[in-house]
Amino acid sequence: MEMFQLRRADDVAQAVNAAAYAEDRQGAPVRFLAGGTTLIDLMKLDVERPGMVVDINRLPLDRIEPTPEGGVRIGATVRNADLAHDPVIRERYPVLSQALLSGASAQLRNMATTGGNLLQRTRCVYFRDVAMPCNKREPGSGCPAIGGYNRNLAVLGTSDACIASNPSDMNVALMALGAAIEIQGADGARTVGIDDFFLLPGDTPQRETVLAPGELITHVTLPPLPAGTRSHYLKLRDRASYEFALASAAVVVTMANGSIKTARVAMGGIGTRPWRVPSAELLLAGGAPSAAVFEAAARELLRDARPQSENAFKIELARRCLVHALNTVTAAD
Repeated sequence: MEMFQLRRADDVAQAVNAAAYAEDRQGAPVRFLAGGTTLIDLMKLDVERPGMVVDINRLPLDRIEPTPEGGVRIGATVRNADLAHDPVIRERYPVLSQALLSGASAQLRNMATTGGNLLQRTRCVYFRDVAMPCNKREPGSGCPAIGGYNRNLAVLGTSDACIASNPSDMNVALMALGAAIEIQGADGARTVGIDDFFLLPGDTPQRETVLAPGELITHVTLPPLPAGTRSHYLKLRDRASYEFALASAAVVVTMANGSIKTARVAMGGIGTRPWRVPSAELLLAGGAPSAAVFEAAARELLRDARPQSENAFKIELARRCLVHALNTVTAAD
């Protein structure tokens, strides 16, 4: 592990100002530390080499609060276990609770945070091995996953520079819920919808989100859901627990008189970011649930899939995953 400075911040302004100073004056990359379940691993592997680490665990960002509009505002340092078991989340946003409980182990969920989960890095073996080239880790060095070991990697949103998949379960549920991400930087605060938060790799795979250097996620806001909303998260993986998704689906639908009024669908395990295709949702809305409609939506969502040498099976797996999740969430009580 490389030498680094450790700072402990007592408020958000102190945290972002310390990060801005280190970035601007020292030219050193800065990382914020909360649970550390990803950051510390990557520092041990020499993948992450921050010049400064800012501990944000003292910041008042560990609460789950109602919003005036009727939604929920989640602090960035809320632990995954606390979020998954929160009574309001379980009752009104069960898809998020299900997604969180399907990921990692109880011990990791007790440490991992909302903000950290949003920024969880890929599990691509080439990214995590500094002896191998990786465009995400070292731009311009190449992507050996293309033509190499890529069974667990993406079939959607890929480029000639990167095919790494986003590993988070929580991110898929937040995408289906239409969450908003609150960000604080030295130049002020801004809010970004989750549809715009994650970036496709293109020819700059090292940039995974719209966060600028030194910016800190402070909260995630969930919108109020209308009456008649149902949701479900389905995760398919090689083993029953402690495993990343080969394909997953988060489905949020509003039902009225036996028909689907609105639908938001996101999938994980198959994309370079949590994958949502609004045109697939339009095929679901406005009619009665049916096998034909579900199949059409799945085909539309997967229309641009481009498999690699070892992961073509993911296309059929994802189709079945989404159809099953839709059947589950629309089934009569």
